[in-house]
Amino acid sequence: MRLIRVFLKSMREQLRSYWLLILSISIAPVFVLLYWMITGGGSTTYRVLVINHDEQAATSVSAAVIEKIQQLRYANDQPILKVTLIEDQSAAETKLRNREATALLVFPDNFSSTLLSAESGRKVEPVKLTVIGDLTNPYYPLVSIMAVSAVDEYVKEMIGQTSPVVLNEIPLGGSGARTEFEMYVPALLILAVVMLIFQVAMTITREVENGTLRRLQMTKMTAFDLLGGISLTQVLIGVVCVLFTFLTASLLGFSSQGSLWVAILIGAVTSFSIVGIGLMIACLARTVSEAFIYSNFPLIFLMFFTGAVFPIPPMPIFTVAGRTIGMFDFLPPTHAIVALNKVLTLGAGLKDVAYELCMLLILSALYFGIGVWLFNKLRLKRA
Repeated sequence: MRLIRVFLKSMREQLRSYWLLILSISIAPVFVLLYWMITGGGSTTYRVLVINHDEQAATSVSAAVIEKIQQLRYANDQPILKVTLIEDQSAAETKLRNREATALLVFPDNFSSTLLSAESGRKVEPVKLTVIGDLTNPYYPLVSIMAVSAVDEYVKEMIGQTSPVVLNEIPLGGSGARTEFEMYVPALLILAVVMLIFQVAMTITREVENGTLRRLQMTKMTAFDLLGGISLTQVLIGVVCVLFTFLTASLLGFSSQGSLWVAILIGAVTSFSIVGIGLMIACLARTVSEAFIYSNFPLIFLMFFTGAVFPIPPMPIFTVAGRTIGMFDFLPPTHAIVALNKVLTLGAGLKDVAYELCMLLILSALYFGIGVWLFNKLRLKRA
């Protein structure tokens, strides 16, 4: 009988904390739904860019090879690689840096003539097939191997002998010289900032729980005054986190290809966006312990769906002014990780990460604005 009473009491307490109950029950099903959407219910299709300099491009061997690459399929008949023809190599490399594509194949002007000569039995000089990509992109090895294997298979079937095609791989930026450890550092820097979500949510909730908010209201303080002061402190802590993490990585052998101050700027703006998310959590939590628990739920999304822990394939929704907007672009760390990878690995400057910084600033202002509005509505007016 006592067991039943304890059970009923526990159930009533759980139902009172209905937000926590809903989040606990729904988080795994939401993950299943999101991963289904990421993979399209099947597997990921990777984008490959192709520049075809072949003199006989319209009816050439290279055209048939490209068709062979496009025919690569999963068991469910979903395409593995999506080929996009492009003419400007600079524009193609920009897409690789933005991870809008995984690899670039460049067919030389003598590709068809060399293979046709080899097919007829004549001795030929090797022809170079150039593959360009960011070697720190986890998908690049898989995609390049599949694309080059498709080329090799077609050529061997065509001429019936050892393929005269040789691979000329060109790493994008400094990606070819990175160690496995160095590949993880950009995401780890952002992860250090993301962890601020606990501190922000718990700090603000503690102010409310301790009654500090009531005393401060006597000074005609606004929500912006209180949250702005706390936020500046947290942003400063975020910058220190980035610096300390970078210093640790440097002492362990990490070397940056780009400017450190640009990386710090990216970390600072990202910190501001995380502060905004923390503010929203603090508006819902009644106690510090609740703030800690609630913070775990957005933390999961910020870690697993932004590329901070493992890569997420692009999920384009629409394109604006040549920029592809993806499903998880509303999460600030998505842009921060791309920007840091450009700076630290590919040696990009401030101008090269202007888009990512603009998106971070917009999202930061949006999240902070929502946080201030909610705090004013749910906390200051109730206090």
